[in-house]
Amino acid sequence: MIEQKANPLNIFQNEAPEIAAAFNGLVEVLKASGGLDEKTKNLVYIGIKATLGDTTAVYYHVQMAKKLGATRDEVKDTILITLTVCGLKGVVTCLPVALEAYDKC
Repeated sequence: MIEQKANPLNIFQNEAPEIAAAFNGLVEVLKASGGLDEKTKNLVYIGIKATLGDTTAVYYHVQMAKKLGATRDEVKDTILITLTVCGLKGVVTCLPVALEAYDKC
């Protein structure tokens, strides 16, 4: 079972509002870039965060990707493909979280 934690971005925004605002501006510019659609950007982010073992980011981005139309298999493959880059770490730490987050929302 996934333990519900405070959203780290909310803590960041509360503790450092000016820096968070600048960061959010960067995020918005990246979201508006036209090279990839929003769903694909979230899948890429899931893969990157899985390589780092960042289960919190994976948890939230899986939910966003699903809302944008990502299938369970797309989320699963996004994490499984990290095997060729960083080995088992991302798969064993993030795949269970990702699938539970997908099935839950």
